[in-house]
Amino acid sequence: MACQGGGVPGGLVRQYEYEEETYLDLDGSATVHINASLAALASLRGLELDLRPNARFEKTELRTAYESPVTDVVRVTTWRRFGRRFAHIRLKVDDVRKLSAAAPLSWSAYELTERDGLIVYRQRMGAAAGKDVGQVGWKGNELVAVRLHLPARIRYHNAGSDNLRRGNILVWEQPFAARQTGSPLEIEARMDRQSILFSTLKLFALSGVIALSLLATIIAWVVRKGRSRARTA
Repeated sequence: MACQGGGVPGGLVRQYEYEEETYLDLDGSATVHINASLAALASLRGLELDLRPNARFEKTELRTAYESPVTDVVRVTTWRRFGRRFAHIRLKVDDVRKLSAAAPLSWSAYELTERDGLIVYRQRMGAAAGKDVGQVGWKGNELVAVRLHLPARIRYHNAGSDNLRRGNILVWEQPFAARQTGSPLEIEARMDRQSILFSTLKLFALSGVIALSLLATIIAWVVRKGRSRARTA
């Protein structure tokens, strides 16, 4: 059964064991941020990582795992939380539809199409690696999230009633345990073909034209009034 998003009360900070955050452009290019514990990356994606608390971590391991012909790894950083090491991987991709060609993201199928005058984004996150990583401190209430930043006005989404976030941000959630067993996560959003920035600039330009037209009308009226008074005198 597909698990859909929503269910996050506004203002409540959620801690995710695994999170994919995608900043999408209308041309299909995107910046993708992966924030996850090393244990989650090992369990969900099958990465061979040293999970010992005192193990020395080499960022090149994650850079090598996520670098591919369709992705460019921009940055890798790490930190600790809940006694576990977490990592942030920032990726650039020219075509989001090709992301599944990168091994750590191959569990998802990506679509970006046009239908009924709207741009439709779909992602279906399927089976996980299901690797046993032993006792790493999980309590059973951990969450997985997919966060989507869209460049245009959103007309439809299946992220749940608590979305939208700040107008163009959507979040889908799933229990970590459900993601481990590969319970599908279905993601869909439909948006305008014009970006919010373009629409805003167009609105400003239209407002400027109207203001200039009004100013020209006032000036013309004043000039005519002056000429009329001069003829009368």
